[in-house]
Amino acid sequence: LMRAPSRFGVVVILACVLLISTTTMIHYEALRGLSRHLPALRIASRSKLLVVMFSAFVAHALEIAVYGIALFVLVKDFGVGKLVGPLGFSFINCLYFSAETYTTLGFGDLVPTGAVRLLAGTETLNGLLLIGWSASYAYLSMERFWREDE
Repeated sequence: LMRAPSRFGVVVILACVLLISTTTMIHYEALRGLSRHLPALRIASRSKLLVVMFSAFVAHALEIAVYGIALFVLVKDFGVGKLVGPLGFSFINCLYFSAETYTTLGFGDLVPTGAVRLLAGTETLNGLLLIGWSASYAYLSMERFWREDE
């Protein structure tokens, strides 16, 4: 028999949907802004690629922070699980866990328990897709702006 998700499970599922939507919009707006303003920048074409890379990094850092904050709030304020590890639960550990999860690094030194485990899987898939999106955008930018004569 399948059981309906617990109240905590529903909270985490809703949080995952909200986080996917938020981080996708952050990424979309970052890349849209680049597409709109990059051609008009009065810098060398190759330097525009540096702008792309730094902008993508900032977008990813912001997205990692959004997940880290969400994890902290879900555990601390909603009690939907724990983040267990040798250094214990803290805001900085939530950010660290988010960074290693988003990038699919997964050291395993911090482990989510309870319903919040779903957040880790969601963040991994979301991070993988957004990193791929950045790589694709960087490749297209390189084709557009990389010139051997500069």
